[in-house]
Amino acid sequence: MRKRIFVGLLLLCSFGHSCLAQKESLLIGPGDMVQVDVLDTPEMSQQVRVTDAGTIPLAYLGSVHIAGETPARAAAEIQQALMNKGVMRHPEVTLRVQEYATQDVSVVGQVHAPGTYAITTPQTVLKIVSLAGGLTEAADRHIVVKRHGSAEQSTYYLSNDPQQALSDMVMVNPGDTVLVSHAPVIYIMGDVSRPGGYAISTNDSHLSLMQAISMAGSANKTSVQSRVRLIRKTAGGQVDIPVRLDRIEKGKEADVALQPNDVIFVPFSWMKNLAMNGSAIAASASSAAIYAIP
Repeated sequence: MRKRIFVGLLLLCSFGHSCLAQKESLLIGPGDMVQVDVLDTPEMSQQVRVTDAGTIPLAYLGSVHIAGETPARAAAEIQQALMNKGVMRHPEVTLRVQEYATQDVSVVGQVHAPGTYAITTPQTVLKIVSLAGGLTEAADRHIVVKRHGSAEQSTYYLSNDPQQALSDMVMVNPGDTVLVSHAPVIYIMGDVSRPGGYAISTNDSHLSLMQAISMAGSANKTSVQSRVRLIRKTAGGQVDIPVRLDRIEKGKEADVALQPNDVIFVPFSWMKNLAMNGSAIAASASSAAIYAIP
């Protein structure tokens, strides 16, 4: 009875290991160079390249289809074929991928050094981003990994929290494409310490008016906080929304949630406020320097 339980546990562990390998291993594809070895039979060892049809030509067997399989599963297929054809009774086959046909991963978008980088095994998305010099200040933290040869995509969020960033890791395979988009931006113009554009790179990808004003170094003493204006693009066109920053700061009105491409204008004086219209404010914001929100 104990022997049966032990054998059952052994089979379960083997099955679990096989499932793990299936999940984690990079699949074999056309053009890959593989090394096939049979234990105690060196004359059957071969190094062959996978054809466009996904097969490899093997001595005593002919063509065996292995594309789309993990190395462990491909070895099992060859082992079974040797037994089915009566070549060997109990063969032990190993298969290793010597060279992947698609070894480059492409990194495009908001990284310091976009381009192609050679990898031969799956790597974490953080390592791939570091190879490309890291994210720019204007980068969106939602990183997309486009899988090679399929329409499948994986999304990874590079959190400001190290624990979260490391716990939800995505693997990048040779041939994949890593896309880092431009983060949404809001603009703060007028009488603030540091006017300009600010990439929304907060951990929850949300930003309020008070947060934005704070990032810009707060409104200057010469500003007219009762006449702040929010210029927003909508489906029906551009709208000019009056905002009482003075009342929001005192807690008398609720803070305002900002949207991508919003423009906040803090006036210098009554005359300046009256002279600037929404279109002029939006036009001046388009040439503003872009800063990252820490």
